[in-house]
Amino acid sequence: MEFWPEFLASSWGREFVAGGFGGTAGVMAGYPLDTVRIRQQNSTGGGAAAYQILRRVVATEGPFALYRGMAAPIASVTFQNAIAFQTYAILSRAFGTNATSPNDPPSYKGVALGGFGTGAIQTLLLCPVELIKIRLQLQTKPIATNQSYGSGGGTTTHKGPLDVARSIFRSEGLRGIYRGLGITVLRDAPAHAVYFWTYEYTRERLHPGCRKNGQESFQTMLLAGGLAGVASWICCYPLDVVKTRIQGRSDLYKGIVDCFRRSVREEGYNVLWRGLGTAVMRAFIVNGSIFTAYETALRCIVPNNKDDF
Repeated sequence: MEFWPEFLASSWGREFVAGGFGGTAGVMAGYPLDTVRIRQQNSTGGGAAAYQILRRVVATEGPFALYRGMAAPIASVTFQNAIAFQTYAILSRAFGTNATSPNDPPSYKGVALGGFGTGAIQTLLLCPVELIKIRLQLQTKPIATNQSYGSGGGTTTHKGPLDVARSIFRSEGLRGIYRGLGITVLRDAPAHAVYFWTYEYTRERLHPGCRKNGQESFQTMLLAGGLAGVASWICCYPLDVVKTRIQGRSDLYKGIVDCFRRSVREEGYNVLWRGLGTAVMRAFIVNGSIFTAYETALRCIVPNNKDDF
């Protein structure tokens, strides 16, 4: 009976619970748009507009197809976000050399370096989850597999995340589960540096002093979180397109450079920005939700206590 009070009294416990709330809110808020983005990135030729893909998916596969594969990120999101936020808290303080007391927030340099390290470390968990998610998002019903935004043909369907994981492991082994790890690190490390720096800078500009007292408004959380998500996606988007293609079409590309060259040669440089509008819209909604839920959870767990951050 003493476990939860002691768990929530620790920095790790607070980060775990708050990160879980934030991550779950983010996944649920933006998953349909994420499915549309993935199909846009994986499409060939000119690529369909977001609303065309949305209408086509709903008409041919039903509205629940927009949530296909959501079980994988939902199942891992609590642990993943706990790792991300706790790692960020540790690294940002380690690199934030201008803090003169435990109550002072880390420097912006520490924030950026902490975010960079966080992005690199969390890919060990994120890469398999995103691989499974992408395979399910690109899976269409047999009657729709000849469409340009699909998985490249074929009628094999998977029942869920575990079925996908078993199939990949049987055919490709452990290496297959971590397909796309290199490009995921290249995407997430700088993206998280931009992500956390933009969030911390924006919230302080909108609500001076809030980095120290933690008393910013919900509007500040939503706006700062949304802008942080938008900035991080814009800076890494071409890498995300390459990542989606490598993980979604494992039989077509030999690696990062091959995927980049072939995509640009066959479809032009515009392919690297395909689906950006959908990604930006989703990023604002998702990351505004993540930081609002995360900060709100922290306040509920330990009101007005920011000593460990």
